[in-house]
Amino acid sequence: MSVIKSLNQTSEKAVDIGESFYRKTQEYYKLKIFQQLTLTISMFCKIALIGSLLLLSLIFFSVSGTIALANVLDNTILACLIIAIGLIVVAGIVYLLRKKVETFIIRKTAKNFFD
Repeated sequence: MSVIKSLNQTSEKAVDIGESFYRKTQEYYKLKIFQQLTLTISMFCKIALIGSLLLLSLIFFSVSGTIALANVLDNTILACLIIAIGLIVVAGIVYLLRKKVETFIIRKTAKNFFD
């Protein structure tokens, strides 16, 4: 009978250790999910803030560049067309480099996600 009691106690200890491991694993994953959500939300907030400021600066630079170019050329319409073509060229360059940007973002995100 003592062997059966010993096996019973050992199996109860194993169950307790398994339950403890399960609870700790749950806590770990909750913290990991919280960390990833926090990083993601903060990244999107930074992108929104920096992106909006960069957009505003691009608008001001475009307007001031158009005015300056219009004064040099004595033609406002031609200055607007030159600035618009310049912005289209920049957009095309960004479009061509989109794969490199995606790769950079994936590498940065993977480093945070898998650490």
